[in-house]
Parts: sequence; C-alpha cells; structure tokens
Amino acid sequence: MHLFRLLIIAASLSLASAASAATIGIVAPQSGAYEMLGAQVRQGVRVAATKAGLDVMEIHESCEEGSGGAIADGLVAAKVSVVVGFLCTETLADALPILKNAAIPAITLSSRASGLMEDTLKRGWPLFRLAPSDMDESSALIDVILRDWKGHSFGLIDDGTIYGRELVDRIRSKLEESGLKPTFTDTLRPAQEQQIALVRRLGRTGITHVFVGAERNDVAVIARDAATEKLALTILSGDTMRAANNPVPLQEGVLAVTLPEYSLAAQAADAVAALRAAKVEPEGYALPAYAATQITAKLVELSEAQGKPASELMIGTAFETAIGQIVFNDRHELQANPYRLQRWNGTAFVPVDRAER
Repeated sequence: MHLFRLLIIAASLSLASAASAATIGIVAPQSGAYEMLGAQVRQGVRVAATKAGLDVMEIHESCEEGSGGAIADGLVAAKVSVVVGFLCTETLADALPILKNAAIPAITLSSRASGLMEDTLKRGWPLFRLAPSDMDESSALIDVILRDWKGHSFGLIDDGTIYGRELVDRIRSKLEESGLKPTFTDTLRPAQEQQIALVRRLGRTGITHVFVGAERNDVAVIARDAATEKLALTILSGDTMRAANNPVPLQEGVLAVTLPEYSLAAQAADAVAALRAAKVEPEGYALPAYAATQITAKLVELSEAQGKPASELMIGTAFETAIGQIVFNDRHELQANPYRLQRWNGTAFVPVDRAER
C-alpha cells in the first residue's frame, strides 16, 4: 500500500507540474467488475473537460477497503480543483478527510447511502451527491399517488426483497398518514413465468390502480397477464424499471417514477453531439460525468473571481448542465428531486405531461 501511494503521488506530481489549466480529478474503476461504468465516467469527463479547457487527472478506483487514502494523496499532490466519480462508498471513507484538509470538493455520481451523507455533515466533509438520495424515489412516488390516486381503489405489492419491502413500507406509511389507505396489499413471488393468480386476486378486489415494488420483468409479467385477463389496471413502479425490456416486453401504458432519459432533453443536445463526435454514447454515467465537469468549470471560474475555495461555493449555486440545472442544498444533496413520472410508450419511458394524467 505504501508503494502504491508513492507511485500515485509521483505520477500526480508529474502531471501537475506540466498542467497550465485547472485540473479535474477522476476517480473511477479502470478494470474489474465496474470497468464499463468507470469508462462511462472517464469518457464523459474527458469530452467535457476538453470543451471547458480543463486538464484531467485519472486514478483507478479499486473499490477495496482502505484504498481511499492513497487516492486522496494523489489528488492533493496533483492539485486538482474538484474530483468526480467515486462509484464505490468504500473509497470515500478514507479519502474524504484528506480532501477536506485540502478543500477539494468531491462529487459522487452513484453513492446513495444515507449514512455516508450523515457522516459528511457531521464531519464537515466536502462530499456532494449528484445521484439522487435513497429517499428521493419513495418521496416522488408518494407525491404521485397522493396527487393522482385520490378517489381510486388501489393496491400495494412488493416482491419480498429488502428493497421492495422497504420501498412499499415507506409509501404505505406516508399514505396512511395522509388518510389514504390501500384496499389491497400483497407480496408476489418474483421471477415467475406468469402471475395469473395474483392478477385474478387483484381483479376480485375491484382495484383500479396498483403500485408494484419489484424488478422490471416481474412488473412486465403482471402487466401482460392483466391484459390477458382484460383487467383494466393502472400499474405504477419505480426506478427498477430502468432495465432491459426482456425477456417479457413491457406493455404500453405502464407508469414508472424513474430518472429521465437525459440524452433526450433539449439541454443535453450539445453534450450529446460532443460525446457522439468522440464516439461515446451518452448512456449510463457519461452525461452525469459531463455535467459534473461543467459544474467543475463553473466552480473554477467562481473561485478565481471571488477568491473563495471551490468547496465553499457548492451550496446554493445554480449550475446549468447537460442534465438540467443543478443546485446542491445544505445537506450536500440535490435540491430538486430528479425523479419524474413517466409512461412506457412501447419503446421508451417518456415524461407524463400534467394534461395526460
């Protein structure tokens, strides 16, 4: 580990001495199970950094316990202005105290752990989360159901997993606090080829709306079997619906509260064109990484103009990016919930306009 740390610092110092512009650090896997995701991060940052005139310093993220200290030492030695990536929570615990001492803000693109952000606030770490929090999904689902399902008989179904059960429990609790009680609750058996028995139980209750906290294919099976049984049912699910449309294709009209497809938004057009010109598809973490680089470029500009460390300028500043306007609140999280109600049109999830509800 000591040799590894020395090698990172030496490479970083060499890069720093040659750099004439501000430097953005990338911490992302370059091999292993998360190599593809790491490539999306690196590619997104590189393309945006070229456009913004930033130098780039890359460090491999092994996701091993205890590796964060060496990574942070390398970033400090390279005098990076901001560091983005951090796909693994394991890296952050050891890296953040060092980054705090150097006043280098870190933007994680993936970590949703609530405990990590609690430690960040308690210890004054300069960590900011571009990913939604683990509560944003349930909050958005609750808002949709409270707004759109009043007066309807509805059900809540989970798949028995920790994720599905906890999501449904959070939804049920908040709905009941607001006086909205489900007519039907159940736990499905996941990964089945058919769900006719469940669909028929739903039909006998007379409900018209159901939330299903399960994997995409389980939801697709329920929707297919409901159509076979000619059961008119509004089906809603969550972020698990951002998955491959197989083996059972999803029925048109299924709803999901999920992250939007950023590449289709108007504000992403220039970034999408720049990525594709560099032979990079704007998928996965590519656009969020591009956006994090745009945030970095703006921070460098503000820091130089105001004479303040970049970490002090993160909270409350509005950053215009390829994935929309980003503002970090005083909890170092996104001020606006990024989840949106969307409908499957047979090919993709598209935003549901208020007039269509």
